[in-house]
Formats: sequence, C-alpha cells, structure tokens
Amino acid sequence: MVQGGDQIGPAELEGDLPMPAPEEATTAAHAGTDDENVHATRAAEVLRPHAEEAFAEELAALAARDDRPRPPRWRLSPWAVVTYLLGGTLTDGTVITPKYVGPRRLVEVAVSTLATDRALLLLGVPGTAKTWLSEHLAAAVSGDSTLLVQGTAGTPEEAIRYGWNYAQLLARGPSREALVPSPVMRAMAGGTTARVEELTRVPADVQDSLITILSEKTLPIPELGEEVQAVRGFNLIATANDRDRGVNELSSALRRRFNTVVLPLPESAEAEVEIVTRRVDQIGRALDLPPAPEGIDEIRRVVTVFRELREGITADGRTKLKSPGGTLSTAEAISVVTGGLSLAAHFGDGVLRPDDVAAGVLGAVVRDPAADRVAWREYLETVVREREGWADFYRACREVGP
Repeated sequence: MVQGGDQIGPAELEGDLPMPAPEEATTAAHAGTDDENVHATRAAEVLRPHAEEAFAEELAALAARDDRPRPPRWRLSPWAVVTYLLGGTLTDGTVITPKYVGPRRLVEVAVSTLATDRALLLLGVPGTAKTWLSEHLAAAVSGDSTLLVQGTAGTPEEAIRYGWNYAQLLARGPSREALVPSPVMRAMAGGTTARVEELTRVPADVQDSLITILSEKTLPIPELGEEVQAVRGFNLIATANDRDRGVNELSSALRRRFNTVVLPLPESAEAEVEIVTRRVDQIGRALDLPPAPEGIDEIRRVVTVFRELREGITADGRTKLKSPGGTLSTAEAISVVTGGLSLAAHFGDGVLRPDDVAAGVLGAVVRDPAADRVAWREYLETVVREREGWADFYRACREVGP
C-alpha cells in the first residue's frame, strides 16, 4: 500500500468538471431549478431514463420537505429515501409512488447500511428487483445512479480500480492526464454511491480488488505514488444472484466487508400482481402501449401460472406440480406481459387477452425442450384445462405449442 503519497481529489479526477461542494449539493437538492426541466425533457425522450431522471419531480418534492438529518453528501435523509422507495403521501399532498414492494424493515436495513462504513450486498434469486432497488437507492442517496460496474466473467480489474488512456500513456508516461478513473474511483473522490452488478460473476481476483477499497477506504495508485481516499458519503452497493453459488463465490475477507440483505420473492400473488402491473405500466408509457390495468385479468393469470410452477403446487394446495428449470421470476412475468401488450396494441384491439400472453408464457416456462415441456404439458392438462374460467387461456396455449 502506498504510504504518505499525494491524494487525488475530485476535481482532478473529473478534469474540467469540478465536483459540487457539499453546501451546493444541498442547495440544489432543495431547489426546484431548470435542472428538473432538463431531466423531464430527457426522461420523455429516452427509452429507459435513469431513476433520477424518471422520478426527478418526486425526488425534488421529497428534498424540499425533508427536514430530517442527512448523512454527509446525501441528497435525502434515510427516512426520505425509504419513503421514496416504498411510496407515501407528503404533507402537501404530493404522492410518492412505490418503487419497491416488500418488507419495510428490509428496506430500512438497506438504507441504514449505506449510512455506515459498510457496503451493501443485495442477494436474491433472479427477478427479485436487486438491480432495480440498487439503482433507486443510488438515485435517492446521491442523485446519480450511473456510477456502475457491470459484472461479467470478463470484467477486468481496471473496471473497479482504474485504467489508462494509452495514447496519453505512450506520449507522457504515467500521469494524472493518462489516468482513466473507474466508476468506483469517481464515487470515492466525489463522496457518492457506486454500484457493482452481479458481483459473483466477476473473477475472484478482480473481486478482491474491492477489499482495500472497502476496508481502508483507499485506492492506491502505485504508478503515480499517489492514492485516492474516499470522501465522506462514499459507499458501494453490490448485487449477487444466489443461484450463482459455485461460479465465483465471494471470499470470506470480502464478504465481511458487506452487510447482506436478502431480497425475497413477493409474499403473495396480489403483491406480485401489483409489482407486475406497476412496472408494465411504466414500461408501456415509454413504448406507447395500452394501459396495463386494462389487462389485469391476464396479468393475474400469468402471475398465477408462474407462482404455481415455481412453487411446485397449485394455489389451493391440492395438486403437486413438476417445476421447470427456469426461475419464472417476477421480472419474467413483466417481460411476458409487456410482450403481450405489444401484440395487443399492434395486432389486436389494444386489450390484453390470452392469445397475447400464451406464447410468452410458453417461452418462459419451456427452456429445456425435454424436461420442461413434460412439466408444462402436465400443468396444462391437469390444472389449466380443469380450472373454471381458464378455457380461453387453455385453448391459446394449445395453439402455440403442444
């Protein structure tokens, strides 16, 4: 580790773009400025705006009425961050829409962790909104959810530490001008929140480059004889899929640097229907699709099918089922319903019907043509065929595949 070296500050990492002072950030958070109009315009134009852009008005309303203590460089207090995530109504009548549907205490633990010096690990099966929650946490805490490292089997150490502009490196040798800061380094220098997605997909030796960052809050740069020390307000959110165990499991040294929050699947069918309806409606507005509530019956049907197959038993508990190999997660239900709405809009009458979702359900369930098809056929003939009011769905599923 470099001892006694120079420390690189935020402005030096950002070049000609100086980082705002803490008091400037606080003032901006409380004020309704032209930036909100810029966010609104951008959110209306892009296909998938960042959380801080899509919900800029809600974040500004919360900041303006948030009189509770805020940790250093946080845009909102922990209480306001939880309100932003779970929804509520402010004293002036402003409605904050829920971004996450789940246990309040779980969200409070996640938010309070970010107010300490421990990093946060969101763990869960695929489709439990880990990425969604991490994005909205970063947006509410720091006003910026874009300091992101996407974990893959090919993620290099430079993605977490720093890299080099090789043209500058060849011309001048190692220098600050040639240094390319990673999202984590930028978050450390600016006192903001960094995100690492799918941490267990990252090679083990690259994962361990986080140990010094999370324990010492320091990132040495031996080539320059310098270091970056984390500014107050810095923290890191990582996500991991608990089905990736055995891929690149976290070392015990690294795991100790995280406080782990396990995100559950929705407890009830109604909660899952609410999640799917809300997300499909948000996606649909960006794509000019019909409103999701008009297809609520089909949404309930898709959710019921997915829940029963992944749990291996019907909702009434009477019939045991073979579970296919796929996860059949809430995220996949959202995808199926969104695809169905697109079919209804472009090739139907705009109302979501069984014909619109049947192919999507089949594609989500049957991933392994041999084993999954057997489970699907059994479910179709023993449950769907006999269920009252499901005859149209049964016919639609039979038409798209055996």
